[in-house]
Amino acid sequence: MDSILVAIILGIVEGLTEFIPVSSTGHMILTDKLIHPNVPRDILSSFEVIIQLAAILAIAIVYRERLYRLFGLKKAAAMPSTSTAGGRVRKSQLNLMHVFLGIAPALITAFFLKDYIKSKFDSSTTVLWALVVGALFLLFAEFFSRSRVKITAKDMDDMTYKQAFLIGIYQILSVVWPGFSRSGSTMAGGMLSGLSYKAAADFSFLMAIPIMCAASGYELLKNYEVILNGDWMFFLVGFIVSFVVAYIVVVVFLKYIQKIQLRHFAYYRLIVAFLFWFFILR
Repeated sequence: MDSILVAIILGIVEGLTEFIPVSSTGHMILTDKLIHPNVPRDILSSFEVIIQLAAILAIAIVYRERLYRLFGLKKAAAMPSTSTAGGRVRKSQLNLMHVFLGIAPALITAFFLKDYIKSKFDSSTTVLWALVVGALFLLFAEFFSRSRVKITAKDMDDMTYKQAFLIGIYQILSVVWPGFSRSGSTMAGGMLSGLSYKAAADFSFLMAIPIMCAASGYELLKNYEVILNGDWMFFLVGFIVSFVVAYIVVVVFLKYIQKIQLRHFAYYRLIVAFLFWFFILR
């Protein structure tokens, strides 16, 4: 298969799956097995880093206003205050500490278990079960949060430090289990921690920026010689396609978030798991 066509296909798959709870890892492995790209393994690994960076850029642009406020580059809008026995207290607002608490557990886990995690990426059976168990987790989170969990954070600015840290703990599932889905674990974890679906999705997308920058940056440093000496058109096409598709997916998802519930992604994951088993493991 022509390398440019491979770049387009993989760029589309990355852009479509990176930020929604369906497991980009599972889809990339499945796609690789189905199309059998005639690309050296080291080039393909470096290419996957490049298209991940494109997806990061897309999400950063979508959330640029929030990022400006987080880093003090733009003044936040006045927040409403709430009344207490001691007087009026300003409403809390999302800050860098929330983000740090949300990403620290995953980064620490990845650092100490990097060899174990890397070994699991080559296991198709591991990814298959992650797709299935992750789907069940999404179903559990949606139904349980509706009946048993009180929503205390309708948007990210209502979130407490404890809730941010709990989401970070849930995110470990995706770190140690390739195919579980980072966005799936954080969205479901957010809902189980008392965030609304919208707030959980927003925080999941926002946390993706530092998490993916750290992971992709580490891989980029290891593979920079391969990238510099590789086919620049192959990398460029993949980067552009991944960026455009990821941007569209996030914008559309946020627009129709109330109609696209977690259970829909769960059902889709089960279908993908079946295809994964039928075409790869059977």
